[in-house]
Amino acid sequence: MGKFQKVSHLKYQMKTSMEDKPFPAWSWSVEQCLKEYSVKLEKGLSTYDVEKQRERYGWNELEKEKRKPLWQLVLEQFDDMLVKVLLVAAFISFVLAYLHGHESGESGFEAYVEPLVIVLILILNAIVGVWQENNAEKALDALKELQCESGKVLRDGYFVPDLPARELVPGDIVELHVGDKVPADMRVAALKTSTLRVEQSSLTGEAMPVLKGTNPIFKDDCELQAKENMVFAGTTVVNGRCICIVVTTGMNTEIGKIQTQIHEASLEDHDTPLKKKLDEFGGQLTIAIGFVCLVVWVINYKNFLSWELVDGWPSNIKFSFGKCTYYFKIAVALAVAAIPEGLPTVITTCLALGTRKMAQKNAIVRKLPSVETLGCTTVICSDKTGTLTTNQMSVTEFFTLGGKTSASRVIRVEGSTYDPRDGGIVDWACYNMDANLHSMAEICAICNDAGIHFDGRLFRVSGLPTEAALKVLVEKMGIPDNKARNGIRDTEVAASNLIDGNTVKLGSCEWWTRRSKRVATLEFDRIRKSMSVIVREPTGRNRLLVKGAVESLLERSSHVQLADGSLVPIDEQCRELLFSRLLEMSSKGLRCLGFAYKDDLGEFSDYYDENHPAHKKLLDPTCYSSIESDLVFVGVVGLRDPPREEVPGAIDDCKEAGIKVMVITGDNKSTAEAICREINLFSRDEDLTERSLTGKEFMSLSPSEQVKMLSKPGSKVFSRSEPRHKQEIVRLLKDMGEIVAMTGDGVNDAPALKLADIGIAMGITGTEVAKEASDMVLADDKFSTIVSAVSEGRSIFNNMKAFIRYMISSNVGEVMSIFLTAALGIPECMIPVHLLWVNLVTDGPPATALGFNPADVDIMRKPPRKTDEPLINKWVLFRYLVIGSYVGMATVGIFVLWYTQASFLGIDLASDGHTIIEFSQLRNWGECRSWSNFTASPFEVSGGRLITFSNPCDYFSVGKVKAMTLSLSVLVAIEMFNAFNALSEENSLYEMPPWRNPWLLVATAVSLGLHFLILHVPFLANVFGVVPLSLKEWFLVILVAFPVIFVDEVLKLVARWTRKARKEKTA
Repeated sequence: MGKFQKVSHLKYQMKTSMEDKPFPAWSWSVEQCLKEYSVKLEKGLSTYDVEKQRERYGWNELEKEKRKPLWQLVLEQFDDMLVKVLLVAAFISFVLAYLHGHESGESGFEAYVEPLVIVLILILNAIVGVWQENNAEKALDALKELQCESGKVLRDGYFVPDLPARELVPGDIVELHVGDKVPADMRVAALKTSTLRVEQSSLTGEAMPVLKGTNPIFKDDCELQAKENMVFAGTTVVNGRCICIVVTTGMNTEIGKIQTQIHEASLEDHDTPLKKKLDEFGGQLTIAIGFVCLVVWVINYKNFLSWELVDGWPSNIKFSFGKCTYYFKIAVALAVAAIPEGLPTVITTCLALGTRKMAQKNAIVRKLPSVETLGCTTVICSDKTGTLTTNQMSVTEFFTLGGKTSASRVIRVEGSTYDPRDGGIVDWACYNMDANLHSMAEICAICNDAGIHFDGRLFRVSGLPTEAALKVLVEKMGIPDNKARNGIRDTEVAASNLIDGNTVKLGSCEWWTRRSKRVATLEFDRIRKSMSVIVREPTGRNRLLVKGAVESLLERSSHVQLADGSLVPIDEQCRELLFSRLLEMSSKGLRCLGFAYKDDLGEFSDYYDENHPAHKKLLDPTCYSSIESDLVFVGVVGLRDPPREEVPGAIDDCKEAGIKVMVITGDNKSTAEAICREINLFSRDEDLTERSLTGKEFMSLSPSEQVKMLSKPGSKVFSRSEPRHKQEIVRLLKDMGEIVAMTGDGVNDAPALKLADIGIAMGITGTEVAKEASDMVLADDKFSTIVSAVSEGRSIFNNMKAFIRYMISSNVGEVMSIFLTAALGIPECMIPVHLLWVNLVTDGPPATALGFNPADVDIMRKPPRKTDEPLINKWVLFRYLVIGSYVGMATVGIFVLWYTQASFLGIDLASDGHTIIEFSQLRNWGECRSWSNFTASPFEVSGGRLITFSNPCDYFSVGKVKAMTLSLSVLVAIEMFNAFNALSEENSLYEMPPWRNPWLLVATAVSLGLHFLILHVPFLANVFGVVPLSLKEWFLVILVAFPVIFVDEVLKLVARWTRKARKEKTA
């Protein structure tokens, strides 16, 4: 972000905090809130008041952040040490090519190949970088989609039915109905129905819709979840109607604060561990390159600078600009050799291949570097609702009384989704349904307003999740009528074959609703904590079916029904049994609902519709408690948002891999702890005093205590957490040096997802905001997929180390080759374009193929690698200096052999007719013009082409074409053998043969094919200054290149012995 943007952002924040700081509406009464805005609940704001408020607070919309201009994004892509060195090398190469062409009068394309190729690579890298940057900031746009478009607003005494939401101002009076999206943060002023429920899980992480009321909460510093008289922008009304007062709009709303937090998190740029290592490596490489280039140039000073000493002072100084430029060009060639130009391309390719492999495992990577970062993750901070749990309420067990009041039956239910076919009731036979189970199924099916539909991927709910879970239970229980049950089964089979699979057929629920017609509803309220319906039974009599809080129903129950249908008065022993069962279920983190009924309804026994004389009592909620008295208690159902089946195993895998798991949720403490025990995060009897805190408790600790708490070994759980708490925990962990992966699905998770090293969003249940703020999206929403992705990330890093070592060893060899050439004073055996070709094209396929190396078997039994672990340690550096020295000696050696030896190991080198010279002559080739009687014979190359010289001294420039080709071919052959060496850091090729990675065999064949291409295609041969080789010359090339295998095998053996000795010493 630019300086100007930061200043304006700070000004905006100061303005918000000083001028327009919202008052704590939740702790004020409705009358005080109305007085604050000088507004009446029955009239609303006047047009004049609206204009005044808008001048002060602005429009009700989220701010659009200014994006970085394209030119700034492009420039940022070049802010890298290796890239800067390459740019300088390209510029110098261009200048030297131009000067050479100007002096010789030639302006061939060949001279400019080197700088053009380097520039092309840098442009391609910049394009990829800019594209990634532009895709990174869509989270803020997704937030805007959450905003409501219009609302029913009271202005000047009249309701405006569809006022655009952006026109709302603080003080506006808004009416909300079922299904409405809340347009701003508002104080509930009056309920139009007995209850109001709002779905705010995406904002707070609560699994259940929250019951809202009008009473003030007398706490100034209050967490979001506790603000039960406030409704927040972007949440949805799922039950009831109400009148609200707009309190905050636009960027001051909770969703606006989240946008600010996402923006602040995006400003905290953090490099991935790999980028840090590559930058560090780039800096070290730059210093080494600069030093070696200077040394090479200086040791050859005698070739372009000479003087005579007269009286101790230099005189008659001679300087050859041509030769100075020549050796400077050699220094540039050395820089080109030392820089692994192909490294960025190969890393990008390897990461891209890694993303494909992860996508096959349902982990969709949005940002390439995240693939590698996953491999060194040390902490996974996970949301609970929707990540560790299914975010789908389900019944896990229920109980009723048996044949007597002292005996109860607990029946377990399997299944964790809204799919009626997911699981079933353990040891269940629906044709054996007794009176109690019969009554329970009837109440669950009819005292219920929920619906279930299938969206193609997931079973979703309309209405309350608890009621949907009860309908699923009824489907699993079935019905007592055998004939109707067979009909339902046939209907379900037919429905499963229909093209429209979105409608979920709830046959058992429909049977109950047809059997017992619903004639009236007594809505839920906070006082009696229950909801009931009056139904007309098949007998023609009315019955009251009730569900609600167990304690509340027991207080109003006089009898209990036994399994045979008999009614028994509730005695103290029976009450104790029921309460002990309730306590047992609650301790498991279950939400318990009680069920009861009443047959003797008095004046409601013949109720039929609103024309009945007793109807007026149903309009008054204060009468409901008396109607729901003298009940017959039936049983209790235990519901919960269950953990995903695969989570406990994945948690165990994390522990084995040395990864700490922390759960950060908006849900309440007891539920969070119960789920964490169930998924094996904590043991059943573990003391959670220092392991489980609410967000508020954690924030009240001093910074040192917070760090101390987080650094203690073992897992943690933070409940009742707000977005800012999640962000602060992630920030602290990162400051402690941890690599943090944060998972989440809600809007409230987005800032922390953006701030974490790896933000992981849920693909099915996740909001668009969470997905856009993330680095990775889980297509199947499974926590275990994260563990698979971590394993894949570790494997990718190991493979990356393999190809980085391979490429660096190749570059060390090239540097040694040029260094030896310069040190010996012989003609250059390879020109810069050769080195570019080897670095980019020839080395590329094998390096990429090393990315396909199979993963180690024990990869997830090792602790995460340390972030300060070097890419190349001292031993590896020594190994590749040894390998590089051999590469240098082999490439320079074959060049010298061709000039000075007629045969080598029985191979005739002089059969082409070239002139054999002394090694001393080769070292002093620059003085060729002063040699008397020196001649160079023309010689023939493969294909019948004759190499001739107008000047004998051209034998060391034009005539070195065959020697250069031999050197280049030896280098390419050694690189191929070296690729086999890189299969494993320490294991011998005997243990890890090349065919373990068939892609490497294909890649080496491709590289050799490309090398043959430049030798045998005339145009390319001219560009690269090479000629075809004969069969015996190829035999010589292989003979010189192959020993690199033995050299590395000896070094690997030493490494294995050293590791074994160190292990025995520590043991």
